[in-house]
Amino acid sequence: MTLAVHVLGREVATLEAIGDFRSAMTYREGVAEDDFVSLTMRVRREPYHWDDILPPVFQMNLPEGYLLQVLQEQFGPHVGASPLALLSVIGRNMIGRLQVAPPGAKLDEPPKPVDVAGLLQGDNSEAAFAELVRQHATSGVSGVVPKFLDGDAENMTIGPHKKSILFTHRHIIKGSSRLLPFVSLNEHLCMQVIRRVMPAAMTEVSRDGQALIVHRFDVDENGARLWGMEDFCALLGLRPAAKYETTWERIAKAVRDHVPAGNRLDVFRQMTTLLLLTYALRNADCHAKNVALRYTNRRDVHLAPAYDMITTAAYPDYQNNPPGIAFMGKKTWDPGKHLHTFITATFGIPVREQAEIVDRIAVAMAEVGPMVRTAMDEHPDFREIGKRMLLVWRQGIDGLRSKRTYDLGAATLGEAFVGFSDPLPATPERKVIGRSDLLGGRR
Repeated sequence: MTLAVHVLGREVATLEAIGDFRSAMTYREGVAEDDFVSLTMRVRREPYHWDDILPPVFQMNLPEGYLLQVLQEQFGPHVGASPLALLSVIGRNMIGRLQVAPPGAKLDEPPKPVDVAGLLQGDNSEAAFAELVRQHATSGVSGVVPKFLDGDAENMTIGPHKKSILFTHRHIIKGSSRLLPFVSLNEHLCMQVIRRVMPAAMTEVSRDGQALIVHRFDVDENGARLWGMEDFCALLGLRPAAKYETTWERIAKAVRDHVPAGNRLDVFRQMTTLLLLTYALRNADCHAKNVALRYTNRRDVHLAPAYDMITTAAYPDYQNNPPGIAFMGKKTWDPGKHLHTFITATFGIPVREQAEIVDRIAVAMAEVGPMVRTAMDEHPDFREIGKRMLLVWRQGIDGLRSKRTYDLGAATLGEAFVGFSDPLPATPERKVIGRSDLLGGRR
């Protein structure tokens, strides 16, 4: 199988399979230097050979989990289930400025409409959302919750009830699940903290708290492709499955390799903020696929706005998970002074500035705390999760402000963080494995 690779709508390369486990990408003659496919793949005459099925920038966009299953079921019988075959299905609608399609295929075929307004107002149960994903599966943005990219059209009003429908390439739509109830609401509230201290994706949450609309930041205000985007799995040459198997030191080296010298301090400052937010919000799911660079050319490379941040510790099954990315050889929520020593030595951000960021995070938490309490009142089933979020936020910011770390004294977070009972103790679900109907019941 051979596919055409496009940058901002211009065909720049061909991607072809070599046997079952190798691929090659070859730039076309006369491709402009700024029309590179990846920061790691400069324009050149020689082909790029990859022994791991696909180059990382294309693996970055392949689906995982439930969405992978849907695509394999729907398209496997027609095009096959190889990574290159799946890329031929989802390649027109990838994150960033790349598109991949069979030679001669149209890049902007009419998509199925997604009722964004209806998602914000309607039923977003796991079953309903799973069916919506099944109907509209068009892309493979990975992560801990089901998500997909919606189609491309304009705002319009149709139907007898004049229902407002938004069909646009400007959103990522995400749903909650049985294992992670209200994770959409969890993420939305975390993003409200993050947006107050650093550039971050804008989010909207549905009325029932079960669906999240994330405004894409790789397109312009009209929804047209503009920015390239590569996560650090792709930049480090890692398979998506290895997203937890890197370190902040390796990520910092990739920044020095790909970010122009004039932009690096700003990138490291934002990366410092992201790392401190990870500790404050107790997000164990900050991994190499959830940190990315965004660019228009090699002279204009920056850290992408923050995205995919949740308080994982609010869920009993994940409350003991360590941080997703190691530094100084460890993954721990109690790094002590090693944290600011590492940031100073690796990112070049002085301790005084780090402490100022911690102060800003505390202020942001104090402002968002009342939103968490409001959500707890509006959604009784979210109440226990909301309690845990507030408690672990307090633990997270107190850990950063303790004498062992930045020695800033206790934070004043306000009334939203007090005045509620302790969360109910977690009772793990009992699983019966190997039970046979032929066995008699217990007496």
